[in-house]
Amino acid sequence: MEFLYEYGLFLAKVATFVIAILLLVGGVVGLASKQKHKKGELEITSLSDKLSDVTDMLRSFILDKDQLKKLEKDQKKAAKVEKKQKKQDSQTDKGNLYVIDFDGSVDAHEVDSLREEITAILTIATDKDEVLVRLESGGGVVHGYGLAASQLQRIKDKGIKLTIAVDKVAASGGYMMACVADKVLSAKFAIIGSIGVIAQLPNFNKLLKKNYVDFEQHTAGEFKRTLTVFGENTEQGREKFRGELEEVHQMFKAFVQSNRPNLAIDTVATGEYWYGSKALELGLVDEIQTSDDFLLKANEDKEIYSVKYTIRKNIAEKFSLAALKSVEARLMKWWQKSQLIGK
Repeated sequence: MEFLYEYGLFLAKVATFVIAILLLVGGVVGLASKQKHKKGELEITSLSDKLSDVTDMLRSFILDKDQLKKLEKDQKKAAKVEKKQKKQDSQTDKGNLYVIDFDGSVDAHEVDSLREEITAILTIATDKDEVLVRLESGGGVVHGYGLAASQLQRIKDKGIKLTIAVDKVAASGGYMMACVADKVLSAKFAIIGSIGVIAQLPNFNKLLKKNYVDFEQHTAGEFKRTLTVFGENTEQGREKFRGELEEVHQMFKAFVQSNRPNLAIDTVATGEYWYGSKALELGLVDEIQTSDDFLLKANEDKEIYSVKYTIRKNIAEKFSLAALKSVEARLMKWWQKSQLIGK
């Protein structure tokens, strides 16, 4: 009986604690909803300064004092000459390089940050500048990646050179974005291509029928719904669905061809993918080079800036996560205590 009493007391404490946490979270959510939520913030970082810091740190370890002193003098002389030359001839200004990172998911929600980053760059960039997009994506929804490609087109429309570097993968929707660039760089073993369209879904109609469950779906319009998860699919619906996929594929091919007119589109638009070296042979990319090597080369005569738009979490989101972790920790302690009581 004593065990049952202790166990009942334990459950009462758990329930009280959980209810209290839920009320507290609810209050914070209500408070946060009344506050003006800031969507995000723009972060500008000098990659040139970062590269210089790395170089200086390594030199301080490798070179002796005399070598460092001589190097410092040479650098000061070179800086004076460069400054004087820029004053005499403004043509020596080779512009800036702006770097954007796009790591795309299936729903391409990262396009929300991409549009903010591109808008920020276009407010200040000139035709002397260049934009590098470090792109990583295996593709996803057509409308999301179509919008992402349109955002990149804005850069070219302003007369600014656009380079895209693929270190790992730019397939399907990822390649839809990549083909917009003036130049596409690829690492030797990066995955490139997959110019195709895929759609798949399960169907539970037979399972429902086996368990005597009816499913009803009513539509207005012959092809408002072609395939369904729970209803019985028809050959007519399947044919219509395949036709819609083929239509999207033709649009995809036409888009790639318009951006890379020398590409043998029927050869590469089979849904296959290739590694960087083969992609270069097929004309899908322009050069085998990693983004790191590109940045090191560009740093010789350009100032490099990373542009990143970070979407911030509101108070409710942050507090809810912390509260859940706290509840989990307390419940674990109480559970361990109850195990000891039971013994």
